Amino acid sequence: MSETRRAPAAAATAVTGFIERRVLPEYRGIVAMLRKAMREDAKTEEVLTYGILGFRRTRIIAVISPTQKGITLAFSRGAEFDDKYGLLEGVGKVSKNIRLSDAAEISRAALRYYIEQAVRLDQSH
Repeated sequence: MSETRRAPAAAATAVTGFIERRVLPEYRGIVAMLRKAMREDAKTEEVLTYGILGFRRTRIIAVISPTQKGITLAFSRGAEFDDKYGLLEGVGKVSKNIRLSDAAEISRAALRYYIEQAVRLDQSH
C-alpha cells in the first residue's frame, strides 16, 4: 500500500483505527504525545503511509512505527540531523529514529529540537 491521501474526517478515522489496532495500550500515551508535538511544532498533516502513521508537510518528515517493545519515531532525513541529545539510532544513510517505551524518555525540548530540524530540511528539499 502506498501513501494514502484522504479527506480530513476519513484520515482522522483511519489514524484512530490504526492506533487502536496497532499500538499496544501501554504505548498509546507516547503516540498521543508525539502526535501533539508534530501538530504543534511541525504543523504536519497525518497520513497513513505504507501501513504506518506518517507526518507530512511538503513530504513525509517522520513516521511512527509501533512495536511490541515501544514506539519508534523515524525521521525521514534524520541522518542529516545534529544529535546533541544522542537519541538518534540507525545505520541508514537517510533515516534515523528514536525508540521510546515511556514518554518520559524524551524531554519536550529534545523532541522539539529534532522536529525543528525535520521541518528545516523539508523546507529546503
